[in-house]
Amino acid sequence: MLYKSIIRPLLFRKDPEESHEKILALLSRLVFLSAALEQFYRVEDSRLRIRVGPLTFENPVGLAGGFDKNAIAPKTIASFGFGFMEIGAITAQAQPGNPKPRLYRLPEDDA
Repeated sequence: MLYKSIIRPLLFRKDPEESHEKILALLSRLVFLSAALEQFYRVEDSRLRIRVGPLTFENPVGLAGGFDKNAIAPKTIASFGFGFMEIGAITAQAQPGNPKPRLYRLPEDDA
């Protein structure tokens, strides 16, 4: 309810890219809440555990690459219960990323 009535309308006033960056900046400052978030969001169920090659993941829900491409808030994001995350990249030179606009809203899909 809080999200739909207050947070979403505030985020939708800004450009999607700007909202994304502001949320990442906020998450980077909420590291002190990581343990509490993990207690709330973590799901432990052995039926969800998956194995891909030599890797074992606690659940099959992952965070795709690109959400935190500069590794601004990995600890806080990890507390949301993802089974795996792709965060940032290591390159010899900084990369600009894909051209903007990179993020879109689909209000007709509630997205």
